[in-house]
Amino acid sequence: MTSARIKQAALAHFAHKGYEGASLADIAGEVGIKKQSIYTHFKGKDELFLELYRDIYKLELEFASRYFQDPAPPPVDEFLYRFLVRCRERYEQDDHTKFFLRVSFFPPPHLHEEIGKLGCQYVDTLESLLLPSLRQAVEQGKVSPAVGIRQAAAAFAALLDGLFVEMLFGGPERSMNRLEASWLVYWRGLRFQPSDNQPSDRNEG
Repeated sequence: MTSARIKQAALAHFAHKGYEGASLADIAGEVGIKKQSIYTHFKGKDELFLELYRDIYKLELEFASRYFQDPAPPPVDEFLYRFLVRCRERYEQDDHTKFFLRVSFFPPPHLHEEIGKLGCQYVDTLESLLLPSLRQAVEQGKVSPAVGIRQAAAAFAALLDGLFVEMLFGGPERSMNRLEASWLVYWRGLRFQPSDNQPSDRNEG
């Protein structure tokens, strides 16, 4: 029970102050124990930090898995767009997601290798989860067969990466603007047919 309370207190400190800014003494004080008592449950700051990251990594994967395994999803364009919006909302509202993204993009240098592996696994799993929806969309004629579904999944992950960066640096309004613009281009790309003789958008706006 105490380990769980320590992790819960540590989450807010790491999410808002980062690894360097978070203090074990402050975390212990919030739990109502002495700093030395933390070492009864964790070897030190690194172990606490990594355990918390692994726990939240699993939670983020569970969220994505539940979302993309919806037995009755809406049309694919709405389905994918909503996922982007939900990720943005989770970052704004949930310290778990805030911690996960900040650590994934800016891990402590000495923990970079282990966190980097988990971050790559998250992206690979997300791309795999996307494939059934994209395959069905191609079969239904909603996505061009000229676009490989693995390429489409990788491009979606890249779009999400860009959104994450904007959330970390730009704030809510900028991240929403970038989401809308990036989504428009992405979805047009999935709909494109090589035989389309459409006017260029180069002169728009």
